[in-house]
Amino acid sequence: MVFKNIGKEQKMNPSRSHDITANRIAKKFGTEYNKGKGPDIKKPKIVVEVETDQTVKDGLRQLQGFRKSVYIAGSNQKALNGALKATQNTTVGVMDARGKIVKRSSRKKR
Repeated sequence: MVFKNIGKEQKMNPSRSHDITANRIAKKFGTEYNKGKGPDIKKPKIVVEVETDQTVKDGLRQLQGFRKSVYIAGSNQKALNGALKATQNTTVGVMDARGKIVKRSSRKKR
């Protein structure tokens, strides 16, 4: 893994963290991570957008209009906490970096 030295802490590059999380979750769902435009992970009944702590709000916007279960997956604990806060009172669900559902999507599956 590539780490940046920040004082005594070591933090992973956010883009790399995003890609690792997206690939891990895509593999869990038996599909591939879409690096291009559109959602990161898309299956017939579920859409997942992986976000870092800086991009959680972007994920909410990107999930608008989908008529199936939608989730934001936080690439780290800070992103997960931000996603839980941002999705309060919405139909958007939240997953952790391993694809475990922390908050279930209440959006209708069609």
